[in-house]
Amino acid sequence: MSRSRREFLRAAAAAGAGLALSAAHRSLAADLVGQAPKPLRILILGGTGFIGPHQVRYALARGHKLTLFNRGRTNPGLFPNVELLEGDRNGKIDALKGRDWDVVIDNPATLPRWVRDTAQLLKGHAGQYVFISTVSVYADTSKPGMDETTALLTTDMPDTDRVTNQNYGALKALAEKEAEKAFPGKTTVIRPGLIVGPGDTSDRFTYWPVRIARGGEVMAPGEPTDPVQFIDARDLGEWSIRMVEQGDMGIYNALGPRATLSIAEMLYGIRAITSADVKFTWVPADFLAEQKVSPWGDMPVWVPGQGDSAGFSRMSNQHAVAKGLTFRPLADTARATLEDYQARVTAKPDTKLLSGITPARETAALAAWHAKKKPA
Repeated sequence: MSRSRREFLRAAAAAGAGLALSAAHRSLAADLVGQAPKPLRILILGGTGFIGPHQVRYALARGHKLTLFNRGRTNPGLFPNVELLEGDRNGKIDALKGRDWDVVIDNPATLPRWVRDTAQLLKGHAGQYVFISTVSVYADTSKPGMDETTALLTTDMPDTDRVTNQNYGALKALAEKEAEKAFPGKTTVIRPGLIVGPGDTSDRFTYWPVRIARGGEVMAPGEPTDPVQFIDARDLGEWSIRMVEQGDMGIYNALGPRATLSIAEMLYGIRAITSADVKFTWVPADFLAEQKVSPWGDMPVWVPGQGDSAGFSRMSNQHAVAKGLTFRPLADTARATLEDYQARVTAKPDTKLLSGITPARETAALAAWHAKKKPA
């Protein structure tokens, strides 16, 4: 191992320890909980999935009056004291007729027609439309520092009902336009990247706290300096409520952390919340590709920091930070995520991670890497 690489890993370990200590400090978002300057009537489309519950709890604590609109299937009864209108974005939205709200927050919509139908119905019956979009709308992820003016994806099948990995970003981009069309100048588009934390059942970040807590030799992807970006759902949910309190319109990349975070700093930061005996083995991106170990899927959160994905985890969040987006410590997110997964396993012992490489494949890939490095 070269001296510079050794020094980098030592620094990353120290950073991880510091992140663990900072978990004792309350986040700025938590400090802001209190009565809002003015109570608002807020309609949340969804509200009981992943982001929604964090929005609901924070908004209630701030003194707002909430109405949820959803099918009543995900976590039914989660908020018994909050008004629930049952319906379906697939043509069953009559429950929204004849009502007025100050703000609409649209969490789950992917299809443009869902947004078009709902936004047109609510036009004139709400003062602001908040659409939770995604940074997947951007057409090019090769350039570091991309901001909200970056060109968007397009599709020649805008009316499709089938969402795939290939058309997801383009459909979200069209959905943004439908919101703005119905609420010109009164739309807030929030583009998060990877959303993580308690309540996430996709396990796209969860894999790392769970894997590191298991201990042993952990396969770490790419170069230690490869950047990563993600946002805790609690930070996203709370900030979206503060944005409507402030009446802020426009488009915002909701990405964390505030400053650049490397994959090594993330992994060592997560390691600091456990007592597991862990050894990280760094495996280059090209060798992972040879072993058919995929970025983002088998190795969640991470994509190579070079080539076509050089800008994927280097997007600008400055516009959102200027509007008060805050980030809790990595240690807080990692610990809460691990505890949430452990609670899921307690409730359902056969629970399996839905993201990340399997133990057998990780062992095989590590063995192949060690064999490749062994002198002839």
